[in-house]
This record gives sequence, structure tokens and C-alpha cells, in this order.
Amino acid sequence: MLFSEYLYYQVLNFAMIVSSALMIWKGLIVVTGSESPIVVVLSGSMEPAFHRGDLLFLTNFHDDPIRAGEIVVFKVEGRDIPIVHRVIKVHEKGNGNIKFLTKGDNNEVDDRGLYKEGQNWLEKKDVVGRARGFLPYVGMVTIIMNDYPKFKYALLAVMGAYVLLKRES
Repeated sequence: MLFSEYLYYQVLNFAMIVSSALMIWKGLIVVTGSESPIVVVLSGSMEPAFHRGDLLFLTNFHDDPIRAGEIVVFKVEGRDIPIVHRVIKVHEKGNGNIKFLTKGDNNEVDDRGLYKEGQNWLEKKDVVGRARGFLPYVGMVTIIMNDYPKFKYALLAVMGAYVLLKRES
């Protein structure tokens, strides 16, 4: 086999791996109902329940009512990164509309200071998902790659080189 044919084969192999990963991710989105079925805890605000680097598995089924005590992941306008905190109060209106307030277990005050200006409650539309399970510290790799971009690029380069250059027996 010529080197160009081999390289072509390896590039196709790499493309299949990437497309398979994307299909799995999209499948998880459909099955869990969450736009982001897996998230990494980025701060210590939820200790001792969750620690920095824990990997959370989320679902977001719209029929399930949100209740006090649940741990939710939510996005607020003006912030790019979702927040993982516990629901501490639920305000239910007669028409079925639910608003709720969150707080990190390790924080002194509720999250009203994190919400967009003038917003005192979250709504169901703000929820990315609800924590259903976790793997401790597995997400530290993600945190290290975000904190040290050179490490991330080096790791990606090594993985790419491995896929392109490995020889199959």
C-alpha cells in the first residue's frame, strides 16, 4: 500500500470516529431531552454534594415538575457557562406556570445576584437539565484542558498523530 493510500485510509478512519462521536452525542440529546446531557462541575459552589471536576449526567423531561431540593443546571442571559445549583424555593401559579430560586450548597446567599438584571426567579426555559447521576473527578481532564490551552493542543496533536500514523496488523 502506498503512503498516500495509507494516509487517505487513516483520515477516513479518523472522520468515522469523529462522526460516530457526534451521532452518539446527538442520540444522547434525544434520549435525555437535554441540550447538554453531560456537564462538568467547574466550581466548588455545590460542595459537598459535587466537587470541581465531577461529571454530571442530566435529563430534562418537560413533563417532570421542578421541585425544591433538586439539583439543576441552568443558563442565564449574559453568561456563557451553565451553572449547577440546587432549587431552594418553588413558586407555582394557578395557571401551572412555575418559577424557582436556586442556590449553591456551599454559598451563603441565593443566586439572584447571578440572574440577569431585574430577574428574581428562574423559569423552566432556563433549565439545561437536572442531575441524575455523576462520576467523581472524571471531568478534571476538561478543566485542565481549559486552564492550560497548550496542554489541550499537545494532547490533540498526539491523539491525531496516533490515529494517522498507527499501523494495523
